Amino acid sequence: MKYAIPLLTAALLTACSEAPAPADTSASSGPNLTYPETRMGEVVDTYFGQQVADPYRWLEDDRSEETGAWVKAQNELTFSYLEQIPYRADIRERLEDSWNFERLGAPFKEGDYTYFYRNDGLQNQFVLYRQKDDGEPEVFLDPNTFSDDGTTSLATMSFSRDGSLAAYAISEGGSDWRKIIVIDAETGEQIGDVLEDIKFSGISWVGNEGFYYSSYDKPDGSQLSAMTEQHKLYYHQLNTPQSQDQVVFGAAPGEEHRYVGASVTRDNRYLLVSASVSTSGNKLFIKDLENSEAGFTAIVDTPENDVNFLTSDGDQLFFLTNRDAPNRRVVMANAANPQPEHWQEIIPETEHVLRASTGAGFVFANYIVDAVAKVQQYDFSGELVREIELPGVGSAGGFGGKPDAEELYFSFANYITPGSIYKFDPQSGASELYNSPETNFDPANYTSEQVFYTSKDGTRIPMIISYRNDVERDGSNPTILYGYGGFNISLTPSFSVANAAWMDMGGIYAVANIRGGGEYGRAWHDAGRQLNRQNVFDDFIAAGEYLIEQNYTSSNKLAIRGGSNGGLLVAAVSTQRPELFQVAIPAVGVLDMLRYHTFTAGAGWAHDYGTAEQSEEMFAYLLDYSPVHNVREGVNHPATMVTTADHDDRVVPAHSFKYAAELQAKDGGENPQLIRIDVNAGHGAGMPVSMVIDQAADVFSFILYNMGYNELPRQ
Repeated sequence: MKYAIPLLTAALLTACSEAPAPADTSASSGPNLTYPETRMGEVVDTYFGQQVADPYRWLEDDRSEETGAWVKAQNELTFSYLEQIPYRADIRERLEDSWNFERLGAPFKEGDYTYFYRNDGLQNQFVLYRQKDDGEPEVFLDPNTFSDDGTTSLATMSFSRDGSLAAYAISEGGSDWRKIIVIDAETGEQIGDVLEDIKFSGISWVGNEGFYYSSYDKPDGSQLSAMTEQHKLYYHQLNTPQSQDQVVFGAAPGEEHRYVGASVTRDNRYLLVSASVSTSGNKLFIKDLENSEAGFTAIVDTPENDVNFLTSDGDQLFFLTNRDAPNRRVVMANAANPQPEHWQEIIPETEHVLRASTGAGFVFANYIVDAVAKVQQYDFSGELVREIELPGVGSAGGFGGKPDAEELYFSFANYITPGSIYKFDPQSGASELYNSPETNFDPANYTSEQVFYTSKDGTRIPMIISYRNDVERDGSNPTILYGYGGFNISLTPSFSVANAAWMDMGGIYAVANIRGGGEYGRAWHDAGRQLNRQNVFDDFIAAGEYLIEQNYTSSNKLAIRGGSNGGLLVAAVSTQRPELFQVAIPAVGVLDMLRYHTFTAGAGWAHDYGTAEQSEEMFAYLLDYSPVHNVREGVNHPATMVTTADHDDRVVPAHSFKYAAELQAKDGGENPQLIRIDVNAGHGAGMPVSMVIDQAADVFSFILYNMGYNELPRQ
């Protein structure tokens, strides 16, 4: 119910002026590379009396012809470079072959039908099928028909309680801006008009009459990069125009928030609204839908904690929260007196971080224990029913379902085990394999081990390292080190077709569970926020040093990779310790830390980052690690391929544009400094399989080529 992807109001930088001054910043590097000319402007911003130049401010204008020409020239250079790599086509062929297997999602019941998602292997988007008990599966919705190139994806699907109606959201070109279409689930016929300009939204039905959704007012200027500030909750009555949709929450004084989400209890009695100004912490309100005179009652009226609605049973409401429990607990509240002083604890906090789902009348507590899953089943009185035996050490997800479900499903995977689905009997606790994909990857040929290493300040950090059994620890192995380290997000083991192919080629894949994430609760997150952000970078640097010290690899065979907040991680450590890494792949990264909050949803990230206007201390701290501002003249940086997309309206591509321009202008070595810009793609979600394969092939080719390989490490 809480949509934490998101925003904050920030004043524009003071003393800002722009007077274009042509300057030739082209340079030669590596094997006959001549970078496109990138004009340097004379923009200077003043923070607390200190002037900071921003010569590439003009690249923030995503609608200008000059920016478009720059993007085209950069892509031409990058792809001409990639085309010279002798095994690039071979890697792409390997990836395509590895990807070509059937993948199924867990089935779910809606009305008289059982639905499931399926991809036959190389389809750009998963297809939604359905079938009756003894019937044959039929296509219900095929997103591959939404666009010719597969770049329009299915983003959200929500059925009415009786399953007779369905509303789904589509994303075009990977954008966070969505359209919602309502159909008769039996006939597939569209009902009413298409709802447009919807962002960071769920779809919460009230009977068969209508539903709640969330969005912002359409911003002035570029819909890609302009700020989106006040999130609002709307109610849409079926068969009425969107222009008549009512604002339910977000317009009145005191209701100004960056993220607003809604849930309706299964009996259609109560509306719960989550409201937050950042990606952590939310207020929570309740409204009695049977009382037309009732307003919203605050359950929690301050945003210091997370309080997420799980399910309801009549007037009993169940929440997952970290209020008075940094590692989270499950509580029950009565709708008549839902405030914290009346809460009843159902599942208490433990030493391990708790995630929870509900189904078949039970609560499933999914604990993170040193980044791997442990699952326990409870009844709604808080009595432990059983610990669920999992297929191995890894990540388990699912266990959710309707209160009357007779069977539930869960998924299991780790870095060397393709994701499988298991059917679970909630009464007996028995589970059986429902579907396991038939791939050409044999887990028996690979090892995945967890190690613990020590960071700069003595903190013990877990890392999982995966590789082929025949890999020798002689310091010569091509290695990718991956990290994220932010926003309370936990990196738990998962299977990736691309990473499996990397290991099959002889590569090592390592994932460090660094601070800033959620692996060890709020304290772990806080240790990587704002003025503690350097801990995140130190943890990642220490992971690289460990891999070298333990002879998994060496500096000239070590690549680092991360996306979004992980893109910031990769760029920051490659400017701080450029000699430690051979290759850097910062993807869709937050790279200008002085201005990130002035674009689209960026202001909502201030809880993790802080802002340059917040205080002089915070400004100085951000300036000290901001990748755009810390590319040093004459330094030999790792071979870098920045990746981004022209429709990324979450972390706008200007971050990547400016960072690449700085690298090309200042790098003093012979390593290539390139940028690869996907066209008609966004932050990553919904990207068609063909584009995912293309990108993976290019990334692996770039990494290996810049580690000195003229042929693949293992054929």
